[in-house]
Amino acid sequence: MNIENATVLVTGANRGIGLAFCRALLARGARKVYAGARDPSSVTLPGVQALRLDVNQPADVQAAARQAADVTLLINNAGIAQPGGFMLADSEDTTRRLFETNFFAMLRVSQAFAPVLKANGGGGLLNVLSIASWVNGGELAAYSASKAAAWSLTNALRHELAAQRTQVLGLHMAYVDTDLTRGLDAPKSSPDDIVSRALDGLEAGQHEVLADALTQQIKQGMTAPVPSYLPQSA
Repeated sequence: MNIENATVLVTGANRGIGLAFCRALLARGARKVYAGARDPSSVTLPGVQALRLDVNQPADVQAAARQAADVTLLINNAGIAQPGGFMLADSEDTTRRLFETNFFAMLRVSQAFAPVLKANGGGGLLNVLSIASWVNGGELAAYSASKAAAWSLTNALRHELAAQRTQVLGLHMAYVDTDLTRGLDAPKSSPDDIVSRALDGLEAGQHEVLADALTQQIKQGMTAPVPSYLPQSA
């Protein structure tokens, strides 16, 4: 789909990748950009329309769908992470909390806005996923599991929304230099680079964007004799 003249809602838009999406959408000529955030006052980017949206609150989501009834592109970006493995004492509580935001909220927002997209000609839906959708080494165990579920959700939505001509794109990447990865000692991509590749893919009609070299390597290695999601020998 074309970004120029599109009306877009970005969730989690006040910082990180969400903020980068808002900047790029304006630069590419979007007609209107709704910047969704729990606290609308935290949205300070000129040119966007701040929208109160806590994706974990069904009433907020329904109100946003009514207020932003002109949306032609939905970007499900809101997400949270927490380090730690499944053997930790609090892992069940952590997993439930991460699934609420990273999976159930994505489902909730998609359900609310699918009829909006249909009414406006189909449009597009972009889900921000992760390399962690495929690889879970235990360092971010609950986050990885929630992103794997979100990947499966994205694949299902692609089929379910095809009849209404909604393009569904999954965006996968490794670490990005945002608040979410602060303190992690690992190579990181810039949010602007990731977003640029995502929007290029969307405009090219793609269904999946592998936004950095490591993500491409991991995806390619999933069918190797020792798949990339298994422990690799030294």
